[in-house]
Amino acid sequence: MKIVFLLAFSAFFSFAQLPLTSSEEQKTPEDLLVLTVATAETDGFSRFLRSAKLFNYTVKVLGRGEKWQGGDYMAPGGGQRIRLLKAALEEMKEEQEKTILFIDSYDVVFASGPKELLKKFQQSGHRVVFSSETLIWPDRHLEDKYPHVREGNRFLGAGGFIGYLPNVKTMVADWTGEDHDSDQLFFTNIYINPEKRKSINITLDSRCRLFQNLNGALDEVVLKFEDSRVRARNVLYDTLPVIVHGNGPTKLQVNYLGNYIPKVWTFETGCTECHQNLRPLTGIQESEFPQVTIGVFIQQPTPFLTVFFERLLNLQYPKNRLKLFIYNQESHHKKQVDSFLESHGGLYQDVKVVGPEGVDTDSISSRNLGLDLCRQDKQCKYFFSVDSEVVLKNKDTLKILIERNLPIVAPMITRPGRLWSNFWGALSADGFYARSEDYVDIVQGRRVGVWNVPYISSVYLVKGDVLRSGIPDYDLFSSDTQDADMAFCTSVRSKGVFLYVTNMHTFGRILSVENYQTKHLHNDLWQIFENPVDFEERYIHPNYSLIMKDKLIETPCPDVYWFPMFSEVACDHFVQEMEHFGQWSGGGAVDKRIQGGYENVPTIDIHMNQVGYEKEWHKLLLDYVAPITEKLFPGYYTKCESNLNFVVRYKPDEQPLLRPHHDASTFTINVALNTKDVDYQGGGCRFIRYNCSVDAPRKGWSLMHPGRLTHYHEGLPTTGGVRYIAVSFIDP
Repeated sequence: MKIVFLLAFSAFFSFAQLPLTSSEEQKTPEDLLVLTVATAETDGFSRFLRSAKLFNYTVKVLGRGEKWQGGDYMAPGGGQRIRLLKAALEEMKEEQEKTILFIDSYDVVFASGPKELLKKFQQSGHRVVFSSETLIWPDRHLEDKYPHVREGNRFLGAGGFIGYLPNVKTMVADWTGEDHDSDQLFFTNIYINPEKRKSINITLDSRCRLFQNLNGALDEVVLKFEDSRVRARNVLYDTLPVIVHGNGPTKLQVNYLGNYIPKVWTFETGCTECHQNLRPLTGIQESEFPQVTIGVFIQQPTPFLTVFFERLLNLQYPKNRLKLFIYNQESHHKKQVDSFLESHGGLYQDVKVVGPEGVDTDSISSRNLGLDLCRQDKQCKYFFSVDSEVVLKNKDTLKILIERNLPIVAPMITRPGRLWSNFWGALSADGFYARSEDYVDIVQGRRVGVWNVPYISSVYLVKGDVLRSGIPDYDLFSSDTQDADMAFCTSVRSKGVFLYVTNMHTFGRILSVENYQTKHLHNDLWQIFENPVDFEERYIHPNYSLIMKDKLIETPCPDVYWFPMFSEVACDHFVQEMEHFGQWSGGGAVDKRIQGGYENVPTIDIHMNQVGYEKEWHKLLLDYVAPITEKLFPGYYTKCESNLNFVVRYKPDEQPLLRPHHDASTFTINVALNTKDVDYQGGGCRFIRYNCSVDAPRKGWSLMHPGRLTHYHEGLPTTGGVRYIAVSFIDP
């Protein structure tokens, strides 16, 4: 709760309308010089300059190339800033009419131009105006010496002030401190000294009309969207500050505001900076493409890993400009890694594999190692880190990220049907996930752009030069309190390097891996619940979605429907899974697996529940058979209840055929799992009432027909090879 002091003497320190000299009344933007200290050109500094350029501020940078000796925001320091400022002011002997804005740069954004800034400064009636804060720093014992104010913040913030050149020169003339001494304390002692405050004519911007310091004021500041422009609004004082400063521990908050202020993203224009400073690859010879090291990290059992490597291979980037670093922690996946490298490893410039056996490298060490391979290789321009659970659908992902020309950038990927993504828009006080106000809009694509965020994971691109100069430390992933990804992001942010995520394209998604089991031959078949989209892409026929639109359903016999259902891979995996299980029935009438223990028309088969697939098969029927049934038989709705779901094997020397019979079902589906005249000869199904046969079932296509009364049928003899079909008696 803020306490407003109404004291008679406070009028002296408020923005009184004092008479101005003629020179002060004529101040124009050309009379304003912005001075800032930047010993290194960080991402924050570049952002500062972009906002300054937008409003045509004249900026002079002090300290370029110097080593920073002034400490960091966590402890008093900053004396180096005053030394550099004092030296610069002493050189301005012929520019006594200048107005000086001295401001931090790494964590500052301009929200408006010099005309508004000068107007508000002149309205203050004082010759030097400091930014203000709600918190006192660095010496709380000085609180009683601060003058009270009518309204607003009471304490001085040294991160920004504006004043006339003679007054500013006088203010810093007595500085004799060291670079590591506190600039905040130096200016505070001047301000709380009544004589100096009066002689220099200093006041505070207590209501944040010029400067908005965020530390201690986060609840007061919101974004204000205007016509093709965004401001920060202080809702407590109803002001629109010209300058926004993420002082102290509010760097992430100014990064968030900087995604919008001043015109970075608006509702009218969208992202205005997304097409600036790009590195286009179009027109460049493939031999001139930047060299990239791709780091693949397999840290847990992962579904659809074969498909992951297929997508890696299909990235549209010259393979001879790529090096591969693969870390595999799972023995279960060694076969897939070896198979990929045996078939395609020779396409790449170089391949290095670590794990799973014989190497004492954990997941954190492997990530540090991967980055360092690029760091130590002067030819490595980028490191592209990809976790095995990432589904990269966009073949141009790598090129798109390179063209963004950012220090570290991630393609936004999401989990289907959920708000989960590979970035966080904000952090909680203890450094974990917090939802930013724009998070949902970004994830759902209502706001599209490139976003400065505190956390990315799973897949991202890092510039090689950033590894060598911006984040040169070897160990970026270790922490006693954070997981590896959080530790990496913390390490990067601590060096002043920004993390970006882009949702300007659709890149892909991320798999759910928490419940992935590895006890089967083809474990991905069991992923219909956990990863239904990937299951469909892998195992459902590519033409299934066109069944109704393009009328792909055929009617080879009366009331017998034929449509594509399974992909070739699905058919092969079902067959291989059953053969791997191997416990085929003997084909006798006595069958303890079914209710009653007796089968009138027995087959040599394996039931889905024998391999633990009954729930998955039922889900498959509900999702892919029920919709077809309800279209073909209007008014009939099915829950696809079935107690008989099985794979049948026909062999000439085992069980070549099936005698005429009815099925114990309202309707039956019969899916061909292999190909006639390739895997077997003969076979097929004959409907006796209609004297109609389906002699050449297509692999992956399903027959659907009534089970009782009208569709008495038989399985035609298999004369060679082995024939497999998957059968369900639905709604018995």
